[in-house]
Amino acid sequence: MSAVPAPHILIVCTGNICRSPLAEQLLRAKLLAAGVDVTVSSAGTQAMVGGAMTPEAHDLSLQLGSVTAEHTPRQLTAQMLANADLVLTATRDHRRDAVTLFPRATRYTFTLNQFARLVDAAAAESAAAAADPALSEPHPFPADPPAVSAFADFVAAIAATRGMQPSPTPPTLDDIEDPYRRSATVYAQVAAVIDGSVTAVAAALSTALVPR
Repeated sequence: MSAVPAPHILIVCTGNICRSPLAEQLLRAKLLAAGVDVTVSSAGTQAMVGGAMTPEAHDLSLQLGSVTAEHTPRQLTAQMLANADLVLTATRDHRRDAVTLFPRATRYTFTLNQFARLVDAAAAESAAAAADPALSEPHPFPADPPAVSAFADFVAAIAATRGMQPSPTPPTLDDIEDPYRRSATVYAQVAAVIDGSVTAVAAALSTALVPR
């Protein structure tokens, strides 16, 4: 009997040389450290195929804890989206491009910042429910998560909260700024945002999927 493949997270930006590989590498490292069996990859809507990760993003990735910063840019395809269990994009425009390319991905495609915001809200609601037994609604963060990965159920539960959580003000807070050909300061700011969001996502997946 063949092993069940690990869930797959796909991260998307434009050139696949700055934001998405940085997020990919940081999220992979955090999931590995947390013992979460999930594969992570990235691609670009206008990938600079044949290029390389920018030196700034490469160095920041290692500084922030990636195991390796080796990367080969890839062009986003419908097949990649079909094979993914969760798609996280740098911006709302990338999210639109992804679901236009493969409409069925709508239910599991979010911007990275959006997904981090939603899992944080779900975690807060679960904590409140645990403190008050009268709150009996199911939450994506079970008190005793199953040993078998419930990745798809977790993503579906988070997706179901999209309409319940207010959009940020301004809405651009769900986007990650493009640092390409910009200053080291901008790169550092962008990296900090990415690191914060992938930390939230990794923590949520660890809570939901790793038996305690």
